[in-house]
Amino acid sequence: MKLESLTNSFINYFQTSPDQYFFAPGRINLIGEHTDYNGGKVFPLAITSGTYALARKREDRKIRMVSLNFEDQGVVEVSLDALEYNTGNEWVNYPNGVTKLMVEKGSEIENGFDVLFYGNIPNGAGLSSSASIEMATGVMLQGLFQIDMDRVELIKLCQQVENEFIGVNSGIMDQFAIGMGKEGQAIWLDCETLAYEYAPLELIEEQIVIINTNKRRELASSKYNERRSECEAALKELQPYIQAEALGEISSETFESIKQHLSSETLVKRAKHVIYENERTEKALHQLKAGNLKAVGELMNDSHRSLKNDYEVTGKELDTIVEFAWEQEGVIGARMTGAGFGGCAIAIVKTNHIPAFIDYVGAHYTKECGLEAAFYTASVGEGAHEILKEKV
Repeated sequence: MKLESLTNSFINYFQTSPDQYFFAPGRINLIGEHTDYNGGKVFPLAITSGTYALARKREDRKIRMVSLNFEDQGVVEVSLDALEYNTGNEWVNYPNGVTKLMVEKGSEIENGFDVLFYGNIPNGAGLSSSASIEMATGVMLQGLFQIDMDRVELIKLCQQVENEFIGVNSGIMDQFAIGMGKEGQAIWLDCETLAYEYAPLELIEEQIVIINTNKRRELASSKYNERRSECEAALKELQPYIQAEALGEISSETFESIKQHLSSETLVKRAKHVIYENERTEKALHQLKAGNLKAVGELMNDSHRSLKNDYEVTGKELDTIVEFAWEQEGVIGARMTGAGFGGCAIAIVKTNHIPAFIDYVGAHYTKECGLEAAFYTASVGEGAHEILKEKV
């Protein structure tokens, strides 16, 4: 949907034109899965799909919001003085929470506003639409009310909204990738210290393909909690033999020399995945900087094998998708991404092979699993920002 069309929708709903335009992308994680809560590293990037926010400041303290993704809910009106959790229109809680917390932290938001949201992130594709609308709201409020806030502080604020206002105990990766993304760059991020580094992901003859298994992730939350407690148990058993506050601090060499102290094969496998996956993010950073995309693809493949065999969070659907992807000509690398047990896989594929890739993987996946996969291509885009009027 073009900005001109979004402008017309804004006029239809609010009988006036928007003053300012904002955008926050979605994100994918190239490598580094289930490492974030183990004091480890991740390697996400912003994509060119995301959330648009068109806004105009009001003279009173009313906030009027509409989402073109939930048009049946119409315009939702709230007061700047009563920003509470809304059980009827759940999408409203993301802008509500960000606005409420910014006010509580001392930002001068003295007036209400009209805002129209539109997201072109595919539903349920695991591309972090919630963090996208949070960051879109954050940069919108900064732009409308001239709020001077450091970008990392805004990222932390949006994560706090997710954790405390929405009630989802997520890490900082989503908001960080969306807030700090750069076109053509992936971000290597230490989730413990927030140290980060950009690395060029210049896909000239290739594209990222996101593959949604369309398998509901029924086990994801319970197994996530189980894996988290297994990692904590492994760390506790290793701590008498090494100084470490997180599995992410342990090298693979050190792990191999002390793993015999773990009480079960399960704990060995869980810790092994985290420690080796952490090192894969470091290797991917160096290989991208060296321009060796083939080596990054091999690290992605290794990541999936580890998630399947050591962390055991893939499941039949994700394994089927990824294994069929590996068979295809033009595939640089493929792996599951996200929590697992359904959800999405990603692949880096030579552009001229993408149609054949989609046909083959889609047909064989349906035959094997009885589900239809959805395929999306993604480009590496800019982080959350205001769209200048002259570009509208």
